[in-house]
Amino acid sequence: MTSPSLLETELKLRIPATAPYRQLLAALGFRETVPAQAESSVLWDRRGELRAAGSALRLRRYAGQTRLTWKGPKVPDALLKIRPELETGVEDGHALEGILRALGFEPVMVLEKVRAVWSREELVACLDETPFGCYLELEGDPQAIRSAMEGLGLAPDRAEPRSYPELYQAQGLGAIPPR
Repeated sequence: MTSPSLLETELKLRIPATAPYRQLLAALGFRETVPAQAESSVLWDRRGELRAAGSALRLRRYAGQTRLTWKGPKVPDALLKIRPELETGVEDGHALEGILRALGFEPVMVLEKVRAVWSREELVACLDETPFGCYLELEGDPQAIRSAMEGLGLAPDRAEPRSYPELYQAQGLGAIPPR
């Protein structure tokens, strides 16, 4: 999700299950904007160029939409994950896949999870269920992220510094065999 500054600022936290956090988020003024549903994301790269640059190109299908996202290299931060992000809606995902292939890009990883999106004015919260555990992502203003984390009773040691692609890879999941 893109902030007006084109910088994504988020924190991913390990949680034992998503259900208890629904009530906690509601108590903090969040409302569910997208109910839990399957999300499928495919990462694309061209001969490892994006990965070598610390960037990613993702084609995501979620909540009846297809979106293309470019993420740039991470900005150093002790707790938060901050990186440039550009995202746009895609009318025809299959056509875009053809365009990416024509430009020399290939799918390199598939990530699947169940995601519910909650939001309030300055912050978005995503409750994610993955094949290897549950996570809460908080995205928005850095101070609002820290405040929500405290309000949810989540200590900094619950923070997961790895991205979903890194977590999938660590579990041996998501790889697409080369053609």
